[in-house]
Amino acid sequence: MPEIELRNVSKSFGGVTVIREISLSMEAGEFVVLVGPSGCGKSTLLRMIAGLEDISGGEIVIGGKVVNTMPAKERDLAMVFQSYALYPHMKVADNMSFALKLAGVPKDERDRRVAEAARILGLENLLDRLPRELSGGQRQRVAMGRAIVRNPRAFLFDEPLSNLDAKLRVRMRGEIKALHQRLGKTTVYVTHDQTEAMTMADTIVVLNGGRIEQAGAPLELYNNPANLFVAGFIGSPEMNLVEVTTMGPEALTVALAGGVNLPIAKALDLPAGTPLVYGIRPQHMVLDPAGVPAATLVVEPTGEAQEVRAQVGDVELSVVIRDAELLAPGQSIGLAIDVAQVLLFDKASGERLRP
Repeated sequence: MPEIELRNVSKSFGGVTVIREISLSMEAGEFVVLVGPSGCGKSTLLRMIAGLEDISGGEIVIGGKVVNTMPAKERDLAMVFQSYALYPHMKVADNMSFALKLAGVPKDERDRRVAEAARILGLENLLDRLPRELSGGQRQRVAMGRAIVRNPRAFLFDEPLSNLDAKLRVRMRGEIKALHQRLGKTTVYVTHDQTEAMTMADTIVVLNGGRIEQAGAPLELYNNPANLFVAGFIGSPEMNLVEVTTMGPEALTVALAGGVNLPIAKALDLPAGTPLVYGIRPQHMVLDPAGVPAATLVVEPTGEAQEVRAQVGDVELSVVIRDAELLAPGQSIGLAIDVAQVLLFDKASGERLRP
Protein backbone atom coordinates (compact mmCIF):
# COMPACT_ATOMS: atom_id res chain seq x y z
CA MET A 1 0.00 0.00 0.00
CA PRO A 2 1.39 3.44 -0.92
CA GLU A 3 2.33 5.72 1.97
CA ILE A 4 0.90 8.77 0.15
CA GLU A 5 -1.45 8.55 -2.81
CA LEU A 6 -3.00 11.27 -4.95
CA ARG A 7 -6.12 10.30 -6.86
CA ASN A 8 -7.18 12.73 -9.60
CA VAL A 9 -6.31 15.69 -7.40
CA SER A 10 -7.21 19.14 -8.71
CA LYS A 11 -6.92 22.67 -7.41
CA SER A 12 -8.52 25.86 -8.68
CA PHE A 13 -8.26 29.44 -7.48
CA GLY A 14 -11.44 31.07 -8.70
CA GLY A 15 -11.62 30.31 -12.40
CA VAL A 16 -7.93 29.41 -12.68
CA THR A 17 -7.00 25.71 -12.47
CA VAL A 18 -3.44 25.23 -11.18
CA ILE A 19 -3.46 21.45 -10.52
CA ARG A 20 -5.13 19.25 -13.13
CA GLU A 21 -6.28 15.77 -12.03
CA ILE A 22 -2.92 14.53 -10.79
CA SER A 23 -2.62 10.87 -9.77
CA LEU A 24 0.56 9.70 -8.07
CA SER A 25 1.63 6.98 -5.62
CA MET A 26 4.53 7.37 -3.18
CA GLU A 27 5.79 4.24 -1.47
CA ALA A 28 6.98 3.93 2.12
CA GLY A 29 10.57 5.17 2.42
CA GLU A 30 10.62 6.65 -1.11
CA PHE A 31 12.31 9.98 -1.84
CA VAL A 32 10.06 11.74 -4.36
CA VAL A 33 11.09 15.05 -5.91
CA LEU A 34 8.52 17.34 -7.53
CA VAL A 35 10.36 19.47 -10.06
CA GLY A 36 9.36 22.00 -12.65
CA PRO A 37 9.54 25.67 -13.59
CA SER A 38 8.14 28.46 -11.43
CA GLY A 39 4.35 28.45 -11.48
CA CYS A 40 3.97 24.80 -12.48
CA GLY A 41 2.04 23.92 -9.29
CA LYS A 42 4.65 21.95 -7.34
CA SER A 43 4.51 23.97 -4.09
CA THR A 44 0.71 24.10 -4.26
CA LEU A 45 0.63 20.31 -4.60
CA LEU A 46 2.94 19.91 -1.60
CA ARG A 47 0.78 22.25 0.51
CA MET A 48 -2.29 20.24 -0.46
CA ILE A 49 -0.61 17.06 0.78
CA ALA A 50 0.31 18.87 4.00
CA GLY A 51 -3.24 20.11 4.51
CA LEU A 52 -2.29 23.77 4.17
CA GLU A 53 -4.37 24.14 0.99
CA ASP A 54 -7.83 22.67 0.37
CA ILE A 55 -8.24 20.54 -2.73
CA SER A 56 -10.87 21.26 -5.37
CA GLY A 57 -11.31 17.67 -6.52
CA GLY A 58 -10.03 14.14 -6.10
CA GLU A 59 -8.63 12.40 -3.01
CA ILE A 60 -5.45 12.53 -0.96
CA VAL A 61 -4.74 9.27 0.85
CA ILE A 62 -2.12 9.00 3.61
CA GLY A 63 -1.46 5.65 5.27
CA GLY A 64 -4.54 4.19 3.60
CA LYS A 65 -6.87 6.91 4.94
CA VAL A 66 -8.54 9.63 2.87
CA VAL A 67 -7.47 12.92 4.49
CA ASN A 68 -9.30 15.49 2.35
CA THR A 69 -11.05 17.03 5.37
CA MET A 70 -8.39 16.18 7.97
CA PRO A 71 -6.59 19.25 9.39
CA ALA A 72 -2.84 19.57 8.84
CA LYS A 73 -1.93 18.87 12.48
CA GLU A 74 -3.59 15.44 12.34
CA ARG A 75 -1.90 14.19 9.15
CA ASP A 76 1.33 13.16 10.90
CA LEU A 77 3.52 15.00 8.40
CA ALA A 78 6.43 17.35 9.10
CA MET A 79 7.18 20.21 6.70
CA VAL A 80 10.44 22.10 6.21
CA PHE A 81 9.98 25.49 4.57
CA GLN A 82 12.20 27.61 2.35
CA SER A 83 12.24 30.41 4.93
CA TYR A 84 13.25 28.19 7.93
CA ALA A 85 10.31 29.68 9.97
CA LEU A 86 12.24 29.69 13.25
CA TYR A 87 11.04 31.65 16.28
CA PRO A 88 13.65 34.43 16.61
CA HIS A 89 13.30 34.80 20.39
CA MET A 90 13.71 31.07 21.11
CA LYS A 91 16.99 29.21 21.40
CA VAL A 92 17.69 26.30 19.06
CA ALA A 93 16.60 23.65 21.57
CA ASP A 94 13.32 25.45 22.23
CA ASN A 95 12.65 25.90 18.51
CA MET A 96 13.16 22.19 17.96
CA SER A 97 10.95 21.12 20.87
CA PHE A 98 8.14 23.69 20.63
CA ALA A 99 5.73 21.52 18.64
CA LEU A 100 6.28 18.67 21.10
CA LYS A 101 5.56 21.01 23.99
CA LEU A 102 2.28 22.08 22.38
CA ALA A 103 1.40 18.41 21.92
CA GLY A 104 1.89 17.76 25.64
CA VAL A 105 4.98 15.57 25.32
CA PRO A 106 6.73 15.31 28.74
CA LYS A 107 9.90 17.39 29.14
CA ASP A 108 12.20 14.38 29.58
CA GLU A 109 10.97 12.91 26.29
CA ARG A 110 11.27 16.30 24.56
CA ASP A 111 14.86 16.67 25.74
CA ARG A 112 15.70 13.12 24.60
CA ARG A 113 14.31 13.68 21.11
CA VAL A 114 16.03 17.07 20.74
CA ALA A 115 19.36 15.58 21.84
CA GLU A 116 19.03 12.73 19.35
CA ALA A 117 18.11 15.05 16.47
CA ALA A 118 20.95 17.42 17.40
CA ARG A 119 23.38 14.50 17.33
CA ILE A 120 22.17 13.38 13.91
CA LEU A 121 22.46 16.91 12.48
CA GLY A 122 25.62 18.05 14.27
CA LEU A 123 23.81 20.71 16.31
CA GLU A 124 24.95 19.65 19.80
CA ASN A 125 27.05 22.80 20.33
CA LEU A 126 24.37 25.15 19.02
CA LEU A 127 21.38 24.29 21.20
CA ASP A 128 21.76 27.41 23.39
CA ARG A 129 22.05 29.85 20.49
CA LEU A 130 19.38 32.09 19.00
CA PRO A 131 18.57 31.85 15.26
CA ARG A 132 20.27 35.20 14.54
CA GLU A 133 23.55 33.70 15.78
CA LEU A 134 23.46 30.92 13.18
CA SER A 135 24.53 30.68 9.55
CA GLY A 136 22.00 29.89 6.82
CA GLY A 137 23.05 26.25 6.73
CA GLN A 138 22.79 25.94 10.51
CA ARG A 139 19.31 27.47 10.48
CA GLN A 140 18.24 24.97 7.84
CA ARG A 141 19.54 22.11 9.98
CA VAL A 142 17.54 23.46 12.94
CA ALA A 143 14.42 23.51 10.77
CA MET A 144 15.14 19.90 9.79
CA GLY A 145 15.73 19.01 13.44
CA ARG A 146 12.35 20.47 14.37
CA ALA A 147 10.79 18.11 11.83
CA ILE A 148 12.81 15.08 12.95
CA VAL A 149 11.86 15.32 16.64
CA ARG A 150 8.21 14.84 15.73
CA ASN A 151 8.99 11.40 14.25
CA PRO A 152 6.36 11.90 11.53
CA ARG A 153 5.01 9.47 8.97
CA ALA A 154 6.62 11.51 6.16
CA PHE A 155 8.70 14.62 5.55
CA LEU A 156 7.74 17.43 3.17
CA PHE A 157 10.42 19.87 1.95
CA ASP A 158 9.44 23.06 0.09
CA GLU A 159 12.53 24.37 -1.76
CA PRO A 160 14.59 24.23 1.47
CA LEU A 161 17.94 25.12 -0.11
CA SER A 162 17.00 28.05 -2.34
CA ASN A 163 18.19 30.65 0.19
CA LEU A 164 21.69 29.15 0.46
CA ASP A 165 24.76 29.88 -1.65
CA ALA A 166 25.79 27.38 -4.32
CA LYS A 167 28.53 25.64 -2.32
CA LEU A 168 26.35 25.24 0.76
CA ARG A 169 23.45 23.95 -1.35
CA VAL A 170 25.63 21.11 -2.61
CA ARG A 171 26.64 20.17 0.94
CA MET A 172 23.13 20.45 2.34
CA ARG A 173 21.53 18.32 -0.34
CA GLY A 174 24.01 15.59 0.59
CA GLU A 175 23.04 15.98 4.24
CA ILE A 176 19.32 15.72 3.42
CA LYS A 177 19.90 12.60 1.32
CA ALA A 178 21.99 11.03 4.10
CA LEU A 179 19.28 11.90 6.61
CA HIS A 180 16.66 10.22 4.44
CA GLN A 181 18.78 7.09 4.12
CA ARG A 182 19.23 7.03 7.89
CA LEU A 183 15.59 7.59 8.89
CA GLY A 184 13.96 5.70 6.01
CA LYS A 185 10.87 7.92 5.97
CA THR A 186 8.86 8.84 2.89
CA THR A 187 10.07 12.23 1.70
CA VAL A 188 8.39 14.61 -0.76
CA TYR A 189 10.76 17.35 -1.89
CA VAL A 190 9.93 20.37 -4.06
CA THR A 191 12.57 22.16 -6.12
CA HIS A 192 12.94 24.05 -9.39
CA ASP A 193 16.57 22.85 -9.62
CA GLN A 194 16.81 19.74 -11.78
CA THR A 195 20.34 19.03 -10.48
CA GLU A 196 18.90 18.67 -6.97
CA ALA A 197 16.24 16.39 -8.38
CA MET A 198 18.74 14.19 -10.25
CA THR A 199 21.11 13.79 -7.31
CA MET A 200 18.56 13.23 -4.53
CA ALA A 201 15.48 11.47 -5.87
CA ASP A 202 14.38 7.88 -6.06
CA THR A 203 11.54 9.16 -8.25
CA ILE A 204 11.36 12.47 -10.09
CA VAL A 205 7.95 13.90 -10.98
CA VAL A 206 8.22 16.58 -13.68
CA LEU A 207 5.36 19.06 -13.50
CA ASN A 208 4.32 21.62 -16.10
CA GLY A 209 1.18 23.71 -16.12
CA GLY A 210 -0.35 21.72 -13.27
CA ARG A 211 0.11 18.37 -15.01
CA ILE A 212 2.60 15.53 -14.69
CA GLU A 213 4.72 15.41 -17.83
CA GLN A 214 6.63 12.31 -16.71
CA ALA A 215 7.50 10.45 -13.51
CA GLY A 216 10.26 7.91 -13.02
CA ALA A 217 13.77 7.21 -11.80
CA PRO A 218 16.30 9.99 -12.50
CA LEU A 219 18.27 8.07 -15.14
CA GLU A 220 15.05 6.95 -16.83
CA LEU A 221 13.99 10.55 -17.32
CA TYR A 222 17.50 11.55 -18.40
CA ASN A 223 17.90 8.76 -20.94
CA ASN A 224 14.28 8.32 -22.04
CA PRO A 225 12.38 11.61 -21.81
CA ALA A 226 8.80 11.21 -22.97
CA ASN A 227 8.55 14.59 -24.65
CA LEU A 228 10.29 17.83 -25.52
CA PHE A 229 9.52 19.47 -22.19
CA VAL A 230 11.18 16.74 -20.13
CA ALA A 231 14.09 16.47 -22.57
CA GLY A 232 14.79 20.18 -22.27
CA PHE A 233 14.29 20.35 -18.51
CA ILE A 234 16.28 17.35 -17.28
CA GLY A 235 20.05 17.44 -17.72
CA SER A 236 22.81 20.00 -17.23
CA PRO A 237 23.94 21.48 -19.55
CA GLU A 238 20.53 21.10 -21.12
CA MET A 239 19.92 19.01 -24.20
CA ASN A 240 20.34 20.59 -27.62
CA LEU A 241 16.94 20.65 -29.35
CA VAL A 242 16.95 21.86 -32.95
CA GLU A 243 14.39 21.76 -35.74
CA VAL A 244 15.16 19.44 -38.66
CA THR A 245 13.33 17.86 -41.58
CA THR A 246 13.44 14.26 -42.78
CA MET A 247 15.21 13.32 -46.02
CA GLY A 248 13.18 10.28 -47.02
CA PRO A 249 12.38 6.76 -45.77
CA GLU A 250 15.87 5.36 -46.42
CA ALA A 251 18.06 8.27 -45.27
CA LEU A 252 20.35 8.00 -42.24
CA THR A 253 20.52 11.76 -41.86
CA VAL A 254 18.09 14.62 -41.30
CA ALA A 255 18.43 18.14 -42.68
CA LEU A 256 19.31 21.10 -40.50
CA ALA A 257 18.81 24.67 -41.67
CA GLY A 258 21.98 26.02 -43.27
CA GLY A 259 22.78 23.07 -45.50
CA VAL A 260 24.08 20.70 -42.78
CA ASN A 261 22.90 17.12 -42.30
CA LEU A 262 22.80 15.46 -38.87
CA PRO A 263 23.11 11.68 -38.42
CA ILE A 264 20.42 9.37 -37.03
CA ALA A 265 20.70 5.73 -35.92
CA LYS A 266 18.15 4.23 -38.30
CA ALA A 267 16.05 5.33 -41.25
CA LEU A 268 12.66 6.85 -40.52
CA ASP A 269 9.49 5.64 -42.17
CA LEU A 270 8.41 9.22 -42.81
CA PRO A 271 8.02 11.26 -46.02
CA ALA A 272 10.82 13.64 -46.95
CA GLY A 273 10.30 17.11 -45.49
CA THR A 274 8.52 15.97 -42.31
CA PRO A 275 9.38 18.47 -39.55
CA LEU A 276 10.96 17.01 -36.39
CA VAL A 277 12.99 18.17 -33.43
CA TYR A 278 16.45 16.62 -33.07
CA GLY A 279 17.80 16.16 -29.54
CA ILE A 280 21.40 15.48 -28.55
CA ARG A 281 23.04 16.15 -25.19
CA PRO A 282 26.23 18.24 -25.11
CA GLN A 283 28.12 15.31 -23.56
CA HIS A 284 27.29 13.01 -26.48
CA MET A 285 29.46 14.74 -29.09
CA VAL A 286 33.24 14.57 -29.51
CA LEU A 287 35.80 16.28 -31.72
CA ASP A 288 36.35 14.54 -35.04
CA PRO A 289 37.74 16.24 -38.19
CA ALA A 290 35.46 13.98 -40.29
CA GLY A 291 32.36 14.89 -38.27
CA VAL A 292 29.67 17.53 -38.72
CA PRO A 293 31.37 20.85 -39.61
CA ALA A 294 31.12 23.52 -36.90
CA ALA A 295 32.79 26.71 -35.69
CA THR A 296 33.36 27.62 -32.04
CA LEU A 297 31.64 30.77 -30.82
CA VAL A 298 32.30 30.71 -27.07
CA VAL A 299 34.69 28.47 -25.12
CA GLU A 300 34.29 28.11 -21.34
CA PRO A 301 36.91 25.96 -19.57
CA THR A 302 35.52 24.31 -16.43
CA GLY A 303 38.67 22.49 -15.34
CA GLU A 304 37.65 18.97 -16.24
CA ALA A 305 36.17 19.95 -19.62
CA GLN A 306 35.37 22.76 -22.02
CA GLU A 307 31.80 23.91 -22.50
CA VAL A 308 31.62 25.14 -26.07
CA ARG A 309 28.91 26.98 -27.96
CA ALA A 310 29.35 26.06 -31.61
CA GLN A 311 27.74 27.24 -34.82
CA VAL A 312 26.40 24.30 -36.84
CA GLY A 313 24.56 25.34 -39.96
CA ASP A 314 22.14 28.08 -38.93
CA VAL A 315 21.85 27.00 -35.27
CA GLU A 316 24.01 26.96 -32.16
CA LEU A 317 24.79 23.76 -30.26
CA SER A 318 26.25 23.34 -26.79
CA VAL A 319 29.06 20.80 -26.61
CA VAL A 320 31.08 19.46 -23.67
CA ILE A 321 34.58 18.61 -24.83
CA ARG A 322 36.92 16.47 -22.70
CA ASP A 323 40.53 15.33 -23.17
CA ALA A 324 41.40 17.93 -25.79
CA GLU A 325 43.57 21.01 -26.06
CA LEU A 326 41.86 24.28 -25.23
CA LEU A 327 39.84 25.49 -28.20
CA ALA A 328 39.78 29.10 -29.36
CA PRO A 329 36.71 31.14 -30.34
CA GLY A 330 36.24 31.14 -34.12
CA GLN A 331 38.04 27.82 -34.58
CA SER A 332 36.75 25.38 -37.21
CA ILE A 333 36.06 21.93 -35.78
CA GLY A 334 34.23 18.72 -36.62
CA LEU A 335 31.73 17.06 -34.30
CA ALA A 336 31.04 13.34 -34.19
CA ILE A 337 27.55 12.74 -32.82
CA ASP A 338 26.80 9.52 -30.94
CA VAL A 339 23.77 8.44 -32.97
CA ALA A 340 22.73 5.94 -30.26
CA GLN A 341 22.02 8.96 -28.04
CA VAL A 342 20.02 10.97 -30.58
CA LEU A 343 16.37 11.53 -29.69
CA LEU A 344 13.71 12.63 -32.17
CA PHE A 345 10.45 14.38 -31.35
CA ASP A 346 7.32 15.22 -33.28
CA LYS A 347 7.45 18.95 -33.83
CA ALA A 348 3.69 19.47 -33.53
CA SER A 349 2.89 17.40 -30.44
CA GLY A 350 6.30 17.44 -28.74
CA GLU A 351 6.03 13.68 -28.16
CA ARG A 352 9.09 11.53 -28.63
CA LEU A 353 9.32 9.23 -31.65
CA ARG A 354 9.95 5.68 -30.49
CA PRO A 355 12.17 3.39 -32.58
